[in-house]
Amino acid sequence: MSSKLSTFICQNCGTETSQYFGKCLNCNSWNSIVEEIKSKRSKFQDIKNNKKSIPFNEISSKKISRFTSGFTEFDRVLGGGIVPGSVVLLGGEPGIGKSTIILQSAGKISLNEKVLYITAEESLEQVKIRWERLKQNSIDLKIFAETNLSIIIEEIKRVNPNFAIIDSIQAIHNHEMESSPGSVSQVRACSSELQNLAKDNNIALLIIGHVTKDGALAGPKTLEHLVDTVINFEGDNISSHRLLRSIKNRFGSTFEIGIFEMLEEGLKEIKNPSSIFTNKENISGVTTTITNEGSRPLAVDIQALVNKTFYSNPRRTTTGININRLHQILAVIEKHVGIKLSEFDCYIATGGGFEINDPSSDLAVAISILSSLKNIPPLTSSSFIGELGLSGQVRKSNNLRTKIEEAVRLGIKNIIVPKLEEELNNNFQNLINIKEISNIREAFDYSLSE
Repeated sequence: MSSKLSTFICQNCGTETSQYFGKCLNCNSWNSIVEEIKSKRSKFQDIKNNKKSIPFNEISSKKISRFTSGFTEFDRVLGGGIVPGSVVLLGGEPGIGKSTIILQSAGKISLNEKVLYITAEESLEQVKIRWERLKQNSIDLKIFAETNLSIIIEEIKRVNPNFAIIDSIQAIHNHEMESSPGSVSQVRACSSELQNLAKDNNIALLIIGHVTKDGALAGPKTLEHLVDTVINFEGDNISSHRLLRSIKNRFGSTFEIGIFEMLEEGLKEIKNPSSIFTNKENISGVTTTITNEGSRPLAVDIQALVNKTFYSNPRRTTTGININRLHQILAVIEKHVGIKLSEFDCYIATGGGFEINDPSSDLAVAISILSSLKNIPPLTSSSFIGELGLSGQVRKSNNLRTKIEEAVRLGIKNIIVPKLEEELNNNFQNLINIKEISNIREAFDYSLSE
């Protein structure tokens, strides 16, 4: 027995209601509620269960055997490679390069594993054109163009690949549901079916998803909870650089990033990312800090421009740095260095627009502001690491050893840091000049002495 049930679902957050509202009561978005009809199946169905519960200590703990995606940067974000039976969701803005990186990765994986690429948005001929442009090679890569979920599942079962790709989940539809492809109900149902198939057959599955105009992954939030790993592909139309960032990962860290460059022949890995975010010139208003993204230390330039304002309210603008962090740093400078900044506009930007969330960049921001204000270049070939406390002290930074090692690798001669442990200072004594400071006034006097 089955009957049809009408329900109203918000296409923004996935909230279900029994009647139509112009405004979603959960996320407050207007005109996002759409009527969807789904079949209501009888509760009384025969269920065959071949599984049984077992004691926890009888579960065999074997090491996860991963296989490479073909990109070192991609493997880093995944936590060391692709886990068999895992489900990965890759999101990103249109034209950012999602299909490009996945097709390149599929070609590299197919040299050692069986791969099935399911395209629901393009024809086989269109995929072939992109394949020839990317100049890829493959051994066991199969392409299948289909939008019907039932046919896709049958093809996956027939091929039984080690790695399957769905491009994209919003273009696939379940014919048992009357809602349109891309709706919340369709995305939820199709993702659930594919996830069960991947887990039951130990197939690594990668799903490409669209994003909304706000940059969030389209579809219900349950989609992100359903998968094992959520990855976001970031970039802009001006820069050729792309960032692969992990948002959720059951098999690794969520703070790792992978850096690529978009070229005519496809995406290329950036093996030395510090080189694209720094400039060797020693000019006023520019300092270098070293921040950690996951296990990777990155050197990034902090640029400041301080100008006399002609208005009662000075402007504060940031790119890559949190604006509230800037307000706090300016207050610390005024209080503990004794320089009045309320009469100046202040603009802060990171090299390449790279977003820094590490508070250890505070010292570099403060010195770049003071350097621009005084029009004095900071100490030559130097890096600044330290979090600024409200009382003006420079606080200790996490992962300081790896940051100093990165400074040594880049050939930086001086590094200004908070007070170190004696053992750590001795390890780098002959490799780099380490200046330990305790407050912002001391850092100012040392770094900007004429």
